Amino acid sequence: MRLGGVRSFALELARGPGCAYRGGERLCGRVLLEVAAPLRVRALVVAARGGAATHWLEGRSVGVNAVSSDYAAAETYLRRRQLLLRDTGETTTLPAGCHEFPFSFQLPLTLVTSFEGKHGSVRYCIKATLHRPWVPARRTRKVFTVIEPVDINTPALLAPQAGAREKVARSWYYNRGLVSLSAKIDRKGYTPGEVIPVFAEIDNGCTRPVLPRAAVVQTQTFMARGAQKQKRSVVASVAGEPVGPGRRVLWQGQALRIPPVGPSILHCRVLHVGYSLKVCVDIPGTSKLLLELPLVIGTVPLHPFGSRSSSVGSHASFLLDWGLAALPERPEAPPEYSEVVTEEEVAATSQSPFPPLPDPRLSLEGPYFACIQEFRFQPPPLYSEEDPNPPSEAMRPRCMTC
Repeated sequence: MRLGGVRSFALELARGPGCAYRGGERLCGRVLLEVAAPLRVRALVVAARGGAATHWLEGRSVGVNAVSSDYAAAETYLRRRQLLLRDTGETTTLPAGCHEFPFSFQLPLTLVTSFEGKHGSVRYCIKATLHRPWVPARRTRKVFTVIEPVDINTPALLAPQAGAREKVARSWYYNRGLVSLSAKIDRKGYTPGEVIPVFAEIDNGCTRPVLPRAAVVQTQTFMARGAQKQKRSVVASVAGEPVGPGRRVLWQGQALRIPPVGPSILHCRVLHVGYSLKVCVDIPGTSKLLLELPLVIGTVPLHPFGSRSSSVGSHASFLLDWGLAALPERPEAPPEYSEVVTEEEVAATSQSPFPPLPDPRLSLEGPYFACIQEFRFQPPPLYSEEDPNPPSEAMRPRCMTC
């Protein structure tokens, strides 16, 4: 029997290449092996790996010499191994043709979102290794994506964010005036594709026009050996109209759309990915006035009925604080008596000082029972542990020992 070689050796996941996994799910797939002739195999192993790693170099000068420091750190989140063909000490001969070996892994409940950065990454992959006697091992691998759920429907992420800053514009040691900035957004958590309405007030007290701008900034923080390395990038921005000297401008919901970016990574010990909303005012001749508000980019969008009491209440107070909510309309006046009771009914009741008693066989209809009909099908009042009308001290029974 002549032994042949391997035509193809590949991995295939049950989900497509564009699908993502999350913690707690099952990672299923199969190993595809095609051989041209009978093949002797010692073992077939499938392993799933995943973790975060950071690495960067920092150079410094010591006298005339240049010294570089190496910073590196790693953290493992996934390590699984499964034997599809066990190594029993004897080889297994596979016949010629196509062979399929299914596998399945249970992912841990907590996994960090996949990420690729300049000085670090979070990667997940699955690798299959084919061991044969007297032949180097054959390997194949496939990378898969993990998304950690970040729900913005929490009280901490639904709370409004606000701040205020001011700056004295100086030019050649002379004060040109005071520029003040205050900004507010209705909540802290957003998802990609949403629009952030920015409410701001720019008061230009200097002698030159200033330009207000707003931007969403992504900050990547890499950590290793007690040191940090940061990289900032602007992912979305919007600019307003110039504000002239002595003028005050209000942004009543300046729209800033969030592009399709990765979610925030907050629970990794070697790298963080955070976001912030930066509202700044460019002042000619001096440094800009900057105000930064924290943001969290999540994966679970805002539920239309979730956390209604907190979100609606905070949004109403948010608008009232900035004077952007209209006052409630005055209640409609009650109808005139003549509109409810006809002249014939008034004439019938004017002959007697007391109105006639209704016929019990009739239904509860007519103007006299309008109030009864309104509350006829209302639910009973809510139960309360405390009596809203407690008895007075004189009516309260006393015990024999008092």
